[in-house]
Amino acid sequence: MRQIILDTETTGLEPSQGHRIIEFAGLEMVNRKLTGRSLHLYIHPEREIDPDAERVHGISLDFLADKPRFASVGPEIADFLRGAELIIHNAPFDVGFLNAEFERLGIERIDTLCASVIDTLVMARDQFPGKRNSLDALCDRFEIDRSNRTLHGALIDCELLGEVYLWMTRGQNSLVMDIDLDAGGGAELAALEFERKPIKVIRASEEELSAHAAYLDELDKAVKGTCLWRSLENPPAAEAQA
Repeated sequence: MRQIILDTETTGLEPSQGHRIIEFAGLEMVNRKLTGRSLHLYIHPEREIDPDAERVHGISLDFLADKPRFASVGPEIADFLRGAELIIHNAPFDVGFLNAEFERLGIERIDTLCASVIDTLVMARDQFPGKRNSLDALCDRFEIDRSNRTLHGALIDCELLGEVYLWMTRGQNSLVMDIDLDAGGGAELAALEFERKPIKVIRASEEELSAHAAYLDELDKAVKGTCLWRSLENPPAAEAQA
């Protein structure tokens, strides 16, 4: 299965209000492994960037002054995505912007261009209901290093999202998933021997046993008889012999 981990940065929140994509990033993954193939582009939006959006991603219009317009890179993005399954955090946002950009160029929409879309935000809400499920929160939950993420950026977000996705779907992994059975890996697998190490038993010291006995004496006094713990330590003879 060919998958693309995808993220965009934009001039604002609503493509219906004319906001545009200013950064696109996609990382290709096949059989749950990054292939090294990627596409990362900065794009001139042909409009102003909302100050609130710029504070989030740190991309200014001055920085984009010499960058290509979407019309010149849209076909390249479409070709890169074609036939893949997309992995996106909060997919409606990015898909909405891509559909708006593709529509301007007469390119087919994501739902026909791509095989399917996985929304990791929806996955996270299902797995962790009632908890924060932002990309930052998920990285912290899975102990993924995000120290390089001082601002939102499409490329770094893709890299982090890829690790988050693999963590959230780790149940799909096999302990031997990397063995190529078609290349004779089956023989290697059959030859594997798994050794169970003996369990280390740490016995109580005399001091600890004495403290435990004193505690049971106190329990006996509290219940005015024999506490339940003593019956568990000294089962009836018939039960002990069973």
